[in-house]
Amino acid sequence: MRTASLLLAAAALAGCAVQPTSKAPAVASQPQAPAPIETILQKRIYQMSPVEAGRYVAWVHQAEPDLRKRIAAIGRKNIGQPYTLNLLGEFPFEVHDDLPMFSLDHSDCVVFAEHTYAMALSQSWEEFFWMLQRIRYRDGVIGVATRNHYTEMDWNVANRWLVTDISAELAGAAGPTYSMTVDRARFLKTRHHTERSIPVETSRQAYVPKEQVAAIAAQLQEGDFVNVISTRNGEYWASHVGLVVLGADGERHFLHSSEPQVREETFASFIARAAAREERNRQEGKNGQVLAGFKFLRLNDNITVPPMAPQPRPGSGA
Repeated sequence: MRTASLLLAAAALAGCAVQPTSKAPAVASQPQAPAPIETILQKRIYQMSPVEAGRYVAWVHQAEPDLRKRIAAIGRKNIGQPYTLNLLGEFPFEVHDDLPMFSLDHSDCVVFAEHTYAMALSQSWEEFFWMLQRIRYRDGVIGVATRNHYTEMDWNVANRWLVTDISAELAGAAGPTYSMTVDRARFLKTRHHTERSIPVETSRQAYVPKEQVAAIAAQLQEGDFVNVISTRNGEYWASHVGLVVLGADGERHFLHSSEPQVREETFASFIARAAAREERNRQEGKNGQVLAGFKFLRLNDNITVPPMAPQPRPGSGA
């Protein structure tokens, strides 16, 4: 019985509750038959399991062949999805935190946009997961140091195969710009305890002032990517993102994930809510951020998804 005793001791060390028994092992339960697609379509995406979401992705790809309309349909299928800030990470690929690599039941603004684009470009769960990592990471190489952390200088640049910045064109020759400097090495060390030697980078960004959005709205197309530009103490940055969709009357709407859930609204409504928040902050003596305007990135007409770069072996220097 020495072997049995060793097995029990090992199980105890592993935190397992094992009892010696002479009974035959239990038969594994049989997988349930997949739900009919009609049943799945009655759910919001955030109510679906990954299996159901995979079937929905395949169905919507066939049901709506137009990519722009498909992006809008998928985004709207998540209206009401609960909002949670700082939702995703690299776990279990990396263990600097325990945040997962995808989320169906919750989103923040970036997660919502990335998941919507990835689903619209895919025909299966496996392709969606691959596409999501291709969008989230520089060259698709998974890791906290290669994640597209900075919207203007990482996400927008790394995903030029998907979207093209048309902010300067929309704002005109006299349109406003701002300077942005990012210190990725400092950010990774202080935020994620990750050491990388990355030079500081500076860029100048064009944007459309909030007062001009109504005048250029007709030039926006469904599926375009939106960066909300905020300012405080002389600094400007993309504080929020979302997607352009068309209302029933052709009016351009803003579809995005923000507290408390995914919503669709007009740009005028979003601007008015920002103004009300700023007025409350002013009355309470708070130095809150102020809405300056928007960057708009056109969904490319002819999208060729680049392959992922080879995933280097961790610690190999390869």
